[in-house]
Amino acid sequence: MLDKILIANRGEIALRILRACKELGIKTVAAHSTVDRDLLHVRLADESVCIGPHQAGLSYLNIPAIISAAEITDAVAIHPGYGFLSENADFAEQVEKSGFTFIGPHPDTIRQMGDKVAAIKFMKQIGIPCVPGSNEPIGEDDPATLALARQIGYPVIIKAAGGGGGRGMRVVHTESHLINAITLTRSEAKAAFNNDKVYLEKYLQNPRHIEIQVLGDGQGNAIYLGERDCSIQRRHQKIIEEAPAPGISHKQREEIGELCAQACRDMKYRGAGTMEFLYEDGKFYFIEMNTRIQVEHPVTEMVTGIDLVKEQLYVASGKKLSLTQKDVRIVGHAIECRINAEDPRTFSPSPGTVSYFHAPGGPGIRVDSHIYGSYKVPPYYDSLIAKVIAHGETREIALARMRNALDETVIEGIRTNVPLHQDILRGNSFQKGLVNIHYLEKWMNM
Repeated sequence: MLDKILIANRGEIALRILRACKELGIKTVAAHSTVDRDLLHVRLADESVCIGPHQAGLSYLNIPAIISAAEITDAVAIHPGYGFLSENADFAEQVEKSGFTFIGPHPDTIRQMGDKVAAIKFMKQIGIPCVPGSNEPIGEDDPATLALARQIGYPVIIKAAGGGGGRGMRVVHTESHLINAITLTRSEAKAAFNNDKVYLEKYLQNPRHIEIQVLGDGQGNAIYLGERDCSIQRRHQKIIEEAPAPGISHKQREEIGELCAQACRDMKYRGAGTMEFLYEDGKFYFIEMNTRIQVEHPVTEMVTGIDLVKEQLYVASGKKLSLTQKDVRIVGHAIECRINAEDPRTFSPSPGTVSYFHAPGGPGIRVDSHIYGSYKVPPYYDSLIAKVIAHGETREIALARMRNALDETVIEGIRTNVPLHQDILRGNSFQKGLVNIHYLEKWMNM
């Protein structure tokens, strides 16, 4: 096994990685910014290194600083977590060229899947269904683009080829707005991703967001670990996730899951990854692949009993997958609520000092959080401060346990979105599993 790992992230995912390392007897190094010196994983790590000031560009996105921190602490590998540099192919490449192990896919895989057009082309070759669209970047021939959009059928969505996290997308309902919308999206994509390539897809009206969790060892072996429903989202940012997805049959899971696993075998995928789909009228449509651990990975862990972070560490150390597809069993149901430091109605960030924190407990409850009493939530990073996960033998039991858990959660000193979660869980449509990606925003506007 790898004997010392540098954790190049912060918050709950950094603590999650540290705990997995401790279970495996792996020493840890916490790379942190100046304002994060009091993070729980920094206090618990074997060593810590300050890599820069609070600005992410000068710390958590500072590649030379992170690699230098690994060098001076004699770490042998770097775990990027999610966000920040986790899907940056240049970072992965520099990590490996510097003699360290990157705990994630090969740089070429990240690069290929990071280009949404290239990813869609690859998936189509495997036989994975994709949303009808241009299948390649839009050129400068406006008449041809207009003709293509007519063929696809309005509404259409313009997407940045290098986009992600819900950014770089624009929906167009009429032909008269298309060309101007493409120009705007290109400009935004260039500024945000340094890549102005955009492509067209059919805009599905009421889809659900379903994703398939995959694991590969980089040696041609890969498995899928069921699906998650992530349809409760605001501005393309997920808020609640659950596994398995309501209404997905065993046969559907098996068919789409095997296609995803085969894609990973073909590309010799290494580590944990997620294939994201829109699902409408009983059909799956691939939209992108995330080449990292996901925020919502705990719901998959709860229903399969498989520790995804440990599997990342095993695979990164050169081991073959210890699991076969027959070893994967889905038991019960799990739901995750993302607790953010923000106003539950306006979504304005609410940084500040946590004067008191009481985590919920009871059967089937798991809390992944880095906060504690007197912890100061900084205003510089993502507002996620905790994930509450409830598992039960059935979806109804998981829902009941989650409602109890939210009622027990006490976070004082700052505002959080716990009341929003409580309201959503009381909703009839959510309780029946009848939601799509537009549900939350429509519900909030009622």
